[in-house]
Amino acid sequence: MITTHPYFIVCICVFLNVASQLLLKMGINSIGHFEINADNLVTVGLKAAVNPNIIIGLFLFGLSFILWLVVLSRMEVSLAYPLLSMGYIITPFMSYFLLNETFSLSRILGICVIIVGVYIVSRS
Repeated sequence: MITTHPYFIVCICVFLNVASQLLLKMGINSIGHFEINADNLVTVGLKAAVNPNIIIGLFLFGLSFILWLVVLSRMEVSLAYPLLSMGYIITPFMSYFLLNETFSLSRILGICVIIVGVYIVSRS
C-alpha cells in the first residue's frame, strides 16, 4: 500500500475542485442565464443533468470530496481547511485563460492576501 503525504492529497483536492468549478461554469454557460421558478425548474434541471461538462464537473467534485475525507483522517481540520483556499488563487487565473473572465486590481490584491494567509497557516 502506498502512503501519500496529506499535503499532496490536499493539492489534488484543490485541483479537482478547481477543474470541477470550471467545468460546471462551462456547462451552465452553454445552458444560459435562467431564473429559478416553477415554470423552468424541470427544463433547466434536465438540461443540466445531461450536460457533459456538468456531469464531469460533479464527478470531479465527488472525487475531491472522497479525497478530502482522506485528508481529514490525516490532518487537523484547522490546518487542512485553510489550505483549500489555494483554489481561490488558482481559479481566477484558470477562468481568465479558459473562460475569458476579467481581472481587477481588487481581485489581484485579494489573491495576494490569500497567498500570504495560506503561507502563514501552512507554516504553523
